[in-house]
Amino acid sequence: MTGADDIVPFAQDMLWSYTLVFLRVGPVISLFPGFGESTVPMRIKLALALAVTAILTPAILPQLSPAGPSILALIISETAIGLVLGIGLRVFVLALQTAGTIAGQATSLAQILGSAGVTPLPAIGHILVLGGLALAMMTGLHVQAARMIALSYGLFPTGDLPRAGALADWGMRQVASAFALAVTLAAPFLIVSVLYNLTLGIINRAMPQMMVVFVGAPVITAIGIVLLLMLAPTILGIWISALQGFVINPFGPPQ
Repeated sequence: MTGADDIVPFAQDMLWSYTLVFLRVGPVISLFPGFGESTVPMRIKLALALAVTAILTPAILPQLSPAGPSILALIISETAIGLVLGIGLRVFVLALQTAGTIAGQATSLAQILGSAGVTPLPAIGHILVLGGLALAMMTGLHVQAARMIALSYGLFPTGDLPRAGALADWGMRQVASAFALAVTLAAPFLIVSVLYNLTLGIINRAMPQMMVVFVGAPVITAIGIVLLLMLAPTILGIWISALQGFVINPFGPPQ
């Protein structure tokens, strides 16, 4: 009976430790680029979250402090930290979607394959997002994200809820940085669109009887496709570098 009496408290502490880690890991997996897509079944996300929890818990067990102020406070703080990390990762996918939308609108490619996915996106947006997610998986982003979660316990120990003011400032910086990244990635398409519209305006003033829109629409579409073919590797390279910089230092200055 003495051995059983010792094992039961130990098992309870271990189960609670795994639960605390799962509370932080779960939101990250649910918003993680690739794994967190709406097309991925919920059971797959749950299995991935449990697997990552089983891998991380033994490594960070010395940093856990299951005896917090209260169970409710621990649940709220751990879930909030996981949501912060997950949203920070998800913002980069939104930046890539925004860049594709800007590029599609600028090159008259906004309606092609616009409903091919769950979220309506232009064709360029679909191509960039799928390419970015594939590149993220190929470069081992999931492994780096697991390391990020483990290191987050050094910044935010168990039960340490981030300050609302600092968290709001961090969120605004991340959103601003993501939008700036999106505009940067779509800048070549915007420049071509401006030059295209200026050219059409000049031609229209010189030859008012000419239907310049019908002549120029195929041209801007072809230019958009050629630009996408040439610039997609560079765009995805810049995006994955920014994403990896966030994973390395999620609460540092925006990359």
